[in-house]
Amino acid sequence: MASVSYHISSLLEKMTSTDKDFRFMATNDLMMELQKDSIKLDEDSEKKVVKMLLKLLEDKNGEVQNLAVKWLGGTLYSFHSSILNCLLPQLTSPRLAVRKRAIIALGHLVLTCSGNIFSELTEHLLAELKRNESTSTTRTYIQCVAGISRQAGHRIGEHLEKIIPLIVQYCNVEDDELREYCFQAFESFVRRCPKEIDPHIPNVMGLCLKYITFDPNYNYDNEEEEEEEEMMETENGEDEEQESDDEYSDDDDISWKVRRSAAKCLEAIVSSRHDLLQDFYKTLSPVLISRFKEREENVKADIFSAYISLLKQTLPIQSWLHASDASGKDDVPLTMLQNQVPKIVKALHKQLKEKSIKSRQGCFSLLTELANVLPGCLADHIPALVPGIVFSLADKSSSSNMRIDTLSFLHVLLCNHQPEVFHPHIKSLLPPVVTCIGDPFYKITSEALLVTQQLVKVIRPLDKSCTFDAKPYVKDLFPGTLKRLKAADIDQEVKERAISCMGQIIYNLGDHLSTDLQPTLKIFLERLKNEITRLTTVKALTLIASSPLKIDLRPILGEGFPILASFLRKNQRALKLSTLTALDILVKNYSDSLKPAMIESVLTELPALITENDMHVSQVAIMFLTTLAKVYPSCISKISGSVLAEIFQLVHSPLLQGGALNAIIDFFQALVLTKTATMGYSELMKQLTAPIYSSGSGGASVTLHKQAYYSVAKCVAALSSACPKEAPAIVNQFIQDVKNPKSSSAVKVLAFLSLAEMGRTTNLSAQRELKTVILEAFTSPSEEVKSAASYALGNISVGNLKEYLPFMLKEIGSQPKRQYLLLHSLKEVISSSPADGLKPYVEDIWALLFKHCECTEEGTRNVVAECLGKLTLVNPSELLPRLKKQLSSGSPHARSTVVTAIKFTIADQPQPIDALLKGCIAMFNSAAHNKPSLIRDLLNAVLPSLYNETKVRRELIREVEMGPFKHTVDDGLDVRKAAFECMYTLLESCLDRLDIYEYLNHVEDGLKDHYDIRMLTFIMLARLSTLCPNAVLQRLERLIEPLRATCSTKVKAGSVKQEFEKQDELKRSAMRAVAALLTIPEVEKSPVMAEFSSQIRSNPEMASLFESIQKDSASLPTSESMDMS
Repeated sequence: MASVSYHISSLLEKMTSTDKDFRFMATNDLMMELQKDSIKLDEDSEKKVVKMLLKLLEDKNGEVQNLAVKWLGGTLYSFHSSILNCLLPQLTSPRLAVRKRAIIALGHLVLTCSGNIFSELTEHLLAELKRNESTSTTRTYIQCVAGISRQAGHRIGEHLEKIIPLIVQYCNVEDDELREYCFQAFESFVRRCPKEIDPHIPNVMGLCLKYITFDPNYNYDNEEEEEEEEMMETENGEDEEQESDDEYSDDDDISWKVRRSAAKCLEAIVSSRHDLLQDFYKTLSPVLISRFKEREENVKADIFSAYISLLKQTLPIQSWLHASDASGKDDVPLTMLQNQVPKIVKALHKQLKEKSIKSRQGCFSLLTELANVLPGCLADHIPALVPGIVFSLADKSSSSNMRIDTLSFLHVLLCNHQPEVFHPHIKSLLPPVVTCIGDPFYKITSEALLVTQQLVKVIRPLDKSCTFDAKPYVKDLFPGTLKRLKAADIDQEVKERAISCMGQIIYNLGDHLSTDLQPTLKIFLERLKNEITRLTTVKALTLIASSPLKIDLRPILGEGFPILASFLRKNQRALKLSTLTALDILVKNYSDSLKPAMIESVLTELPALITENDMHVSQVAIMFLTTLAKVYPSCISKISGSVLAEIFQLVHSPLLQGGALNAIIDFFQALVLTKTATMGYSELMKQLTAPIYSSGSGGASVTLHKQAYYSVAKCVAALSSACPKEAPAIVNQFIQDVKNPKSSSAVKVLAFLSLAEMGRTTNLSAQRELKTVILEAFTSPSEEVKSAASYALGNISVGNLKEYLPFMLKEIGSQPKRQYLLLHSLKEVISSSPADGLKPYVEDIWALLFKHCECTEEGTRNVVAECLGKLTLVNPSELLPRLKKQLSSGSPHARSTVVTAIKFTIADQPQPIDALLKGCIAMFNSAAHNKPSLIRDLLNAVLPSLYNETKVRRELIREVEMGPFKHTVDDGLDVRKAAFECMYTLLESCLDRLDIYEYLNHVEDGLKDHYDIRMLTFIMLARLSTLCPNAVLQRLERLIEPLRATCSTKVKAGSVKQEFEKQDELKRSAMRAVAALLTIPEVEKSPVMAEFSSQIRSNPEMASLFESIQKDSASLPTSESMDMS
């Protein structure tokens, strides 16, 4: 025994060593020793060991700390049940402090204890609550239940059915503290067990609404009568009321605690139940508004906060997903809110002049949120609000935060309402705002400059005629802003806002500044030379240059233009883009003041900006060149060959598309019209097509990407439309190229694509050979030539439907071999032609397509489906019902074609067909992605069948013998994959309509499914951990197992390389999901997760994989933000 205690004391001594390795090894050895059964410590040694361990918890070295934590956790694990037995009696201790600590200890225990211990604890609490020995202990037990729910809400869920009725019953006991604890418990249930509390929400809400008005010692009726009287009288009246109140009211009145906890509980309900919005506006909103008069400041703050929560839930989702379906069901809460605005203003506007700063701040926060949710809703109430705003801005006693809040509310108000409503109040609003610009505290100044900038737009809106006279106010606005603009020793934010604000003043009121204008512009020139302020100044100059007041900028252009040109060399991307925009506006609006030398200084900087590495900068640079070509045709001859060379390089780049391509097309058209000698039509044509022709003749392979042919063809067509006289010759040349047997396939592809682009806008029917040439090309050995010819036929038909469409339909009917290509041509016609042009041919096309919708070739069926879908958009009200009828037709092929066709009717832009589509949505994923509004209301009916498709169906799995091997094939995999893809899309667009727990059940199944589906569910899991972390926490134990299994699988030694890669990718994906789970707050308290994390750390392979994932995710946001700059 003595030797054991000697050994342990020597280890304890080593644990105090200065060498971290000694400390680590000694702690490790001690853990090993103590795990042996033969060792029993006496009380003295036990104290020493625990003391030492607690000391090591604060060790400087992370590894030693971890070991101590692990040990303490591990050593306590076996004692959980005795800890519980020791803590439960403490809950009835006569000392309240002891009870409180016991509750905190239990809160920590429930995070890690086993299921049995947790059940034992809840059973005990339930039994005690039912016994209800004394109110004092009942309070403690309810506090304890709330504490457990806050710490481990996901575990208490299954016991809620028994707990809630008891707590509801205690709400009606005449004891304010008890009621407060009841509401705190409800609040934690609502936040932590949303699914289990669901059936009880109406009941809990009813109680909250009842007790939020619970104020037995105070009579509010007197105020109601006085409301009609003068403001001052009311204030005095209230003060007297307060004093007389104090005489009979007891200091022990704690009913405010009940009201506060009820308000907090309501906030929890509002923020977690978006689906009940309409009910909230019916029942909850009026009650909250009536309680804005609450006398207790802390309670009022929570009532405001609950109402702000309600407004935030109502905020329409501003995104492309919902932009197209602005009308519809989502509007109902907004309309209900609109009707309640007068009541809100009535309840708040007097409080804006109260002494209490906290109340005023609450009012402004609420009004700010209101103005954001319903822009324009306060237009009729501006007269009621202005006195309060002015009062808070001018009140010397109020804190700086109070003024900042008032200014930011005023800013939101000015941004979200029409200028006319403010005009009567400018006189009273402007002076206090201008005073704030001169405030010594930089945050107030900065906010005031922002408000002033908005006020300038309001005083004189230039986009509409306005009778309000702005002139008298210039003398208020200008000097204050100028003082801030001149100051060099002020905060960066104030500098930038002063520049922007002055820019706005000159833009809107420049003609009223007379002699002050030029000195101010000189200051801008100084700011342009300063690295810190140059970007903001460039933006302000862009604004001034675009002013309809034609501000005279000549005095600063001579010096300013070369400075702007030098910015194009800088690395800062945002600066380059803003400078190009500024130069563009200056060239458009001030062409007569610019000298050729100025423009040349800019031209030399441009070639470096045109590169495929940054398409957006290239696009803006080329748009600037186009402006130059239009405004200064003479300077175009100075465009160095290098600029053109870069542009041709870009045309031949595979990355060119969209905006940048359109910019180049515009540039070529402008360039050819300048009639510059070396840049005529034939020169440009030659340089455009050179790479394609040269590669053909030399017999070398074509180096250009497929995309480049389309770009070149579009440029050729643009040049030809700018020079119509040259067009027929080039069309002939292309036809000859196609006919010439010696032409390479690249030349033929370019010829067809160019004919397609030209034919779309001009009528090519004069070319008699065209049809035969195209049909011959359909038999070409090259796939590229075939598809280019089919594209050409489609587009040429768009240019002349009468001539070509009947011919095409006839060919489709009579040429089964060329059908696929001809149908592609038809698809081009339907996609590109205007609806009214197509109407006469709809019947013929429809009949023809239905002949082919049962074709055995899947490729052909898909093209037919796309044609049908796009054709339906021509006349939806008639054609959609006909499509629907076909769904009941016999063959599965025909049905699948119709279903695919409906998918093509769902475009992401609003279409007249949307209203009709609701009745027959079949392409679920497409709808969920592009137009969620079509399916939101159908989800209840559709989700069960969607979930059903996620299950593995044994009858669809078959075994195929391949020689000596047996291979299993799962025919249901594609459908399952599609179903999971749908589920993922619904996460983004319809989260509020999903029962997330039901959803998680299917994700759980997917985690154990086939490789492809596991990949999908890992991504879903990562997304879920950010969207609804609480739900994921509740299911953590079931979700971790499949992740652990995936991360620790080993590939068989003799497997092929693909198998290794596949498994590796799967592990990476699973690890990403783990990394996402670890970002959930409080996840580290889960024993399963803690165990898995330590497993990852201890396994070198898993640890290195986890580290690389974390590095990837750490580098992502920064690289994105770099792009933004």
